[in-house]
Amino acid sequence: MIAGLFLTIFLLSWALTWGVRHYALSKSLMDIPNERSSHSVPTPRGGGVAIVIGFLSALPVLGGLGLMDRSTLFALSGSGLLVAVLGFADDHGHIAARWRLLGHFAAAVWALFWLGGLAPIALFNGSLDLGWLGHALAAVYLVWMLNLYNFMDGIDGLASAEALCACLGSALIYGLVGQIEPVWGVLALSVAVGGFLCWNYPPARIFMGDAGSGFLGIALGILSLDAASRSPALLWSWAILLGAFVVDATWTLCRRLLNGEKVYQAHRSHAYQYASRQFKSHKAVTLAVVGLNLFWLLPWALVVALGLVPGLVGLAVAYMPLLWLAARFKAGTREVPSIP
Repeated sequence: MIAGLFLTIFLLSWALTWGVRHYALSKSLMDIPNERSSHSVPTPRGGGVAIVIGFLSALPVLGGLGLMDRSTLFALSGSGLLVAVLGFADDHGHIAARWRLLGHFAAAVWALFWLGGLAPIALFNGSLDLGWLGHALAAVYLVWMLNLYNFMDGIDGLASAEALCACLGSALIYGLVGQIEPVWGVLALSVAVGGFLCWNYPPARIFMGDAGSGFLGIALGILSLDAASRSPALLWSWAILLGAFVVDATWTLCRRLLNGEKVYQAHRSHAYQYASRQFKSHKAVTLAVVGLNLFWLLPWALVVALGLVPGLVGLAVAYMPLLWLAARFKAGTREVPSIP
């Protein structure tokens, strides 16, 4: 039954991506390369809608089978749908940043209502309950997650590959620590992303678009908060698994703020974008991030989840090379125009 469900999600996502690609080509919904782009060929956008439909359609089935609790189902469905609709509308015509941000916070509040807010945080040998401050920080966290995922969706296959690594890594960790129920949600998201990745793997034949990237960001954020409510250490594990995106996006944003730049304007100054230009390959950078996830971040996330290393210590050690890479590739610095 479960295998059949996952196969259906994968095929649905694959087929919907194919359909959206043809729709985008017919309506000229294209990403046209410009000076802020990391691609050089006009490419259809909006394929992430397939991930949204594939995953959200699986949630009632998981709920009906008793494999996902009601609160997580409603948190993911309501928030994910709102963010996806906003992103889809923005893909078709610009929506002012203030209205997008308002919608993002509304989605975050909806999710936190169903999740019961932020669970106590594991801190060394104890836990810390931040109360209402924690709930407010959790809302900011969800909004930042969906926006940083949008920022990091800039080269072929990267956002899809990161979601796959985070979801499959968390599924492995859940199994090893005996948390079986949340496994099904992350696996369902994995196969939905997998169907889309068949079309988005370098060289991409369609881009995810804001509907898909924002949806993935808030979905991963909700899944991480749900995990924290089951075992406080798992929030640290999720933060480690998502480290490649968290560090690059946060470092770049802070650096641009310090430079006095308008952070809401499009740019291509993330570390991964500098790296893709330096190595002249999207595939090389995407595969490098996958390797970093599998061979560095996943082991640290696992030892934290197993209680072998305190969460804060594990996070700090896991992030050290990521911070070095952000500095090495000059994330957030203004790009120097090339002289013809």
